[in-house]
Amino acid sequence: MLLYETIAAAEAALGRNLTAAEALWFRYSAQMPDYLLYSHNLIFLFIVFTLVPLPLALLELRLPSTLVPYKLQPKVQLPPASFFKCYKDVMRAFLLVVGPLQLFSYPSIKFVGIRTGLPLPSAAEMAAQLVVYFLVEDYGNYWIHRLLHGRWGYEKIHRVHHEFTAPMGFAAPYAHWAEVLILGIPSFVGPAIAPGHMITFWLWIILRQVEAIETHSGYDFPLSPTKYIPFYGGAEYHDYHHYVGGQSQSNFASVFTYCDYIYGTDKGYRYRKAHLAKLKEQWATGGQNGEANGWNQNKKSE
Repeated sequence: MLLYETIAAAEAALGRNLTAAEALWFRYSAQMPDYLLYSHNLIFLFIVFTLVPLPLALLELRLPSTLVPYKLQPKVQLPPASFFKCYKDVMRAFLLVVGPLQLFSYPSIKFVGIRTGLPLPSAAEMAAQLVVYFLVEDYGNYWIHRLLHGRWGYEKIHRVHHEFTAPMGFAAPYAHWAEVLILGIPSFVGPAIAPGHMITFWLWIILRQVEAIETHSGYDFPLSPTKYIPFYGGAEYHDYHHYVGGQSQSNFASVFTYCDYIYGTDKGYRYRKAHLAKLKEQWATGGQNGEANGWNQNKKSE
């Protein structure tokens, strides 16, 4: 809820005219409690979880041949029942775990100083804060994920997420309820370190989930704009982690690749990539026949 009753009062306090975006924000949020504004996250998460994975899912179910050239594990064809079950389980976790976590975490959001008032942040400020959020979350997620691949953590918690050895977009948030809670912690650390505007926080929540869906999509599209992000892992990078499965000690990072490189947990992936590149070169020269493209041939433990 804003401190000003009218746009004129807001402009007088700021000493300038409101921008078009600020005027729109004023009209929308002036009389709305901050708690209700924060609760918009639930709407955004529901929309993202439902709509972002949907186009690829429909294409895979209706026109799978159009996607085969880009599918990372082309021999794995999931039945419609798997998509429906995955979405149903994700929505159950959304209602029972994610929703309450969002609602009860509001006091911490206010405590760290995430604001709802005017002025709105500049694009540069928002971009800088989002970079911090992604880097902090990625580092925390790396270590939690790596710990969950210990024997106890995997058998009791993380194995649920690995039920999909060939992941799909709907499976990005598919996990044990305890994992949903644990991995939610790093998402709040960045905003606590560099608190910004509620709009920046909304955008962070949306972008992080869209990124998770993209890396779990199971497809590697050559023209994807994410390929131009430095050190970005992407679908191919994370798909390998799911392909290897429970015994995987490779590619723990959620967004970027720098942690795996620094701590040496991408060696299996890099070896596999080099091996496939060598085979492709041999095929191109007519030297030998061998493995098909994708991770789904001659599964190994790295």
